[in-house]
Amino acid sequence: RRPEDLYESNVEGTRNIMRAALATGIDRIVYTSSVAVLGINPDATPSNEETPVSLDDMIGDYKRSKFLAEREVSKLVNEEGLPAVIVNPSTPIGPRDIKPTPTGRIIVDAATGRMPAFVDTGLNIAHVEDVANGHLLAFNQGEIGQRYILGGTDMSLREILHCVARLSGHKPPRIELPQSAVMPIAYLSEWWASLTNGSEPRATVAGVRMSKKKMFFSSEKARRELGYQSRSAEKAIAEAIDWFRSNGYL
Repeated sequence: RRPEDLYESNVEGTRNIMRAALATGIDRIVYTSSVAVLGINPDATPSNEETPVSLDDMIGDYKRSKFLAEREVSKLVNEEGLPAVIVNPSTPIGPRDIKPTPTGRIIVDAATGRMPAFVDTGLNIAHVEDVANGHLLAFNQGEIGQRYILGGTDMSLREILHCVARLSGHKPPRIELPQSAVMPIAYLSEWWASLTNGSEPRATVAGVRMSKKKMFFSSEKARRELGYQSRSAEKAIAEAIDWFRSNGYL
């Protein structure tokens, strides 16, 4: 309800933690950022750590706050010697998604046949355990001040949903909606959430706007410099479905 909360937590909170780390003499930090702060190629080819981007490209307060938070870390690295390595995870999928996260909720909804339609968008799917291992690799081998994309496989939402359907035994949704048709649903969902004690909306306006861009990324730098490896997206989705099923989500 208060966008300011995102900036106070993500930007000011990050700055405070990093300054505290400097003051206590911590000699190495891995800062978890997000691919949400990276540039996106308009032709849907995979972006990398150097793809041009600015604050104006950030859609919504969440992405803006994450962008500014990473900027704070880089500023402290350059100006005050903060010993931080930055990692940018893509879309982690896998077991133990207890909330579940928004992406995990897509898996649950698709695996239970509760997703009748979808939009034309794309995500980079990474196994959550590979992302965790990438943090350790960054801690041990990453270069201070550098950032590394920890990703996996680029997939359209259609491909993701068909994979979930095949693994869960449900038929995939057949209706593809334009973003313009989903936007009124997002506004309604946010309005309803505001009336129900701030419950999380099923769709957000910023999310629909972001879906117009395919979030495809290359982890080549992490592979080359860290030895990062990623298993198949299908394995990540399969293990997520198995965990959701065994824990009563499906």
